[in-house]
Amino acid sequence: MENLIKTTLLGLFFGTFGTTLGGIIGVTFKNTSNKFLSFILSLASGLMTSIICFDLIPEALEISNLSSIFIGIIFGILMMIICDVLVQKKFNTNVRFAKTTNSLLKTGIIVSIGLALHNFPEGLAIGSGFEASLKLGYSLAIAIALHDIPEGISMAVPMKNGGMNAGKVIFFVILSGVTTGIGALFGAIIGNISQSVIAFCLSFAAGAMLYIVSGELVPESNKLYNGRMTAIGNICGFLLGILATTV
Repeated sequence: MENLIKTTLLGLFFGTFGTTLGGIIGVTFKNTSNKFLSFILSLASGLMTSIICFDLIPEALEISNLSSIFIGIIFGILMMIICDVLVQKKFNTNVRFAKTTNSLLKTGIIVSIGLALHNFPEGLAIGSGFEASLKLGYSLAIAIALHDIPEGISMAVPMKNGGMNAGKVIFFVILSGVTTGIGALFGAIIGNISQSVIAFCLSFAAGAMLYIVSGELVPESNKLYNGRMTAIGNICGFLLGILATTV
C-alpha cells in the first residue's frame, strides 16, 4: 500500500509540475501579438506531432498489432470530435466574447481536454516503470515533466487571450495534469497490465492529439498569423519533441 501511494503521488507531482510551470509562464507573457500566439500554437502542434510519431505510436507498435492501434487512434479522434462539437455548441450560445476571442478560448479548452487524455497513458507508463525499477520510473517521470512545460504554455496562452482569468487558467492547467497521477495509480495497481490495454491507451492518446494538431492548432495558428514564424514554431516544437522523447 505504501508503494502504491508513493507511486501515485510521484505520478501526480511530475504530471502536474510541467504543465503548471508552463501555465504560469503562459499567463505571465506580456507579448500577446497574433504573431506570438501563432508561434506558441504551432510550437505545440510540432511538439505533439513529434510525440505521436516518436513516442506513442512506436511504443504501441512494440506491444500490439497494427489493427488494434488503428482502432485506438480512431476512437481517440472520435472522442475529440465529440468534445469539439460540445465545446463549439457552448460557445456559439455565449455572446460575451468576440469571434476571435471565442476561437482562442475554444482552442485552449480543446487542447486541455486532449492533454488530459494524453496524460493518462503517460501515468500508466510511470506507474508501470516504478513497478519495474526506480530508475526507469524516475526517468520516465522527468521526461514527461519536461515535455509537459511547452504543452502547459500552449494551453494557457489561448485561454488567457480568450478572456479567461489567470486563476481559472492555472486551475485548468493543473487539472489536465491530474490524469497522470490517476494513470500512475492504475499502472501501479495492475502492475503487469495487459499489453493490449496499454497499446490501446497509447494509440487512443495519439488519435486525440492527432485531431488536436490537425483540427485546432494548425488552422488556428495559420488564422492568427500566416507567415514564416508559424513554420519556425512548428519545426522548433517538432525538434523539442524529439529531445523530450529521448531524454
